[in-house]
Amino acid sequence: MAAARVVACLLAAVMCLSCEAARSPEARMHRHLKRLNKPAVKSIESPDGDIIDCVHISHQPAFDHPFLKNHTIQMRPSYHPEGLYDESKANVASSGDGERPMVQLWHRNGRCAPGTVPVRRTKKDDLMRATSMRRYGRKHKPTVANPMSVDLAMLNEGGHQHAISYVQGEKYYGAKATINVWEPKIEQPNEFSLSQLWILGGSFGEDLNSIEAGWQVSPDLYGDNNTRLFTYWTSDAYQATGCYNILCSGFVQINNEVAMGASIFPISGYSGSQYDISILIWKDPKEGHWWMQFGKEYVLGYWPSFLFSYLADSASMIEWGELLQEHPGGGQHQQP
Repeated sequence: MAAARVVACLLAAVMCLSCEAARSPEARMHRHLKRLNKPAVKSIESPDGDIIDCVHISHQPAFDHPFLKNHTIQMRPSYHPEGLYDESKANVASSGDGERPMVQLWHRNGRCAPGTVPVRRTKKDDLMRATSMRRYGRKHKPTVANPMSVDLAMLNEGGHQHAISYVQGEKYYGAKATINVWEPKIEQPNEFSLSQLWILGGSFGEDLNSIEAGWQVSPDLYGDNNTRLFTYWTSDAYQATGCYNILCSGFVQINNEVAMGASIFPISGYSGSQYDISILIWKDPKEGHWWMQFGKEYVLGYWPSFLFSYLADSASMIEWGELLQEHPGGGQHQQP
């Protein structure tokens, strides 16, 4: 009996040690990385240090969402705002025919095959830069300008400097932005600079719905000063829902050419060539999803309508503009 009690005590001690190990920050980080990084069919190392994982389309992060467990992927929208959806035009890159333009830096070293989607791999260093693993990939505070709060379109609120234009007063079912691409110099790691399009619904209180896309430079999020394609969504004013790119479940990607969060290539330079990106976001009247197109060829995917309350019907405001987040102690954003 005494020997049995000793064995039981030893087993209990081992179990306690295992529990402590499972609760350790390192173990939690490992589990979080495993959730974010899906098994890859192929991995491509980008010249900027990113790793792009080609993930089977049915294994992408979107399907971690409980409402998408039995979701049938909509491989093309039923409607395109510039005319009926033309498969030969709107997804040329997936066909593999002809020379494909280079729109992101990782294309120098390879491409993802049809049937997969490119996912920028999250690394341990990315999580360690975040204020917490729970908040990784989410905004620290709202970064959408409320033009109703002041008379001017140039706003400076809480370190956020906005320069925007907007429309409101109707029901809106889509918008387009053509944005010149630069690489502004960021002096502080927790500063960022971006140029984007906002699709907004609801009030600017706790129920704001927002879909956002454009380019950004954010050392805090990505660990470098590269100019990157980004998206964001929220249905509760950035409180508990939504995230950058596909760092949480929600956005369903169908395109195998463009990776959310990856570096854009090429970019504009002073006294040199100028490069634009165009972003089109629209609501499919049949399924109700909000679709995103990058450039002329790349229909990337959609945000399912169930993610939203107000945007499930329509948008009430569209904004276009730029935003800077400056460190309270100073720091400046300078074009190259």
